[in-house]
Amino acid sequence: MQEPTFIRTGSALSGLLLVLFLVVHLAGLLPALIAPVQFEQYATVLHHQPWLPLLEISLAAIAAVHLSLTIAKTLRNRGAGNTATLRSRRGRPLEALASRSKVAAGVITLGFLLLHLQQLRWPRPTDGLERLVLQQVLHQPISLVVYVAGSLAIGLHLLHGAEAAHRNLGLLTPANGASIRWGGRLLASGIGGGFLLISLGLALGGLA
Repeated sequence: MQEPTFIRTGSALSGLLLVLFLVVHLAGLLPALIAPVQFEQYATVLHHQPWLPLLEISLAAIAAVHLSLTIAKTLRNRGAGNTATLRSRRGRPLEALASRSKVAAGVITLGFLLLHLQQLRWPRPTDGLERLVLQQVLHQPISLVVYVAGSLAIGLHLLHGAEAAHRNLGLLTPANGASIRWGGRLLASGIGGGFLLISLGLALGGLA
């Protein structure tokens, strides 16, 4: 069963936009681990920008589009009995695991995101207390488990999504396949590992 073009391209483009957000968000969070004063200054300036609510609404809309298109794509593939992707990855067990677990990774990521927003955005901490509140959250064992699981799920989801996005956009070829897969692994380990490092580092008291 041939997937409609809008499902393939929409899922890929919305996913790439979310990856861009993750990269920017990770870069903004890193100072919380090594430069607390600079992080608080950055957070205060960011959260007083007039365009921030529009950006947040746009991100929520992009996430909703990506989620709905991913669900539609998964249901169509299962209805058609599609196992080609898994068979093609017999020599790459980690990628096969990422493909099989993409729904579970998405659910875990969504649960982590909702908890994160509830703890740190509804309401937002007072200016100058962003890092302290985040540390207090991560000192709670259940929250730490959720944040660690969310970081791993993001990494696993990106491991699958990097290759899938290029395939859906028609950019994956035999000539560039190996480079795209290695790039996807680096991206997944960098982003997932970065969020994991920040979560564990702040839970243990930070490095600064």
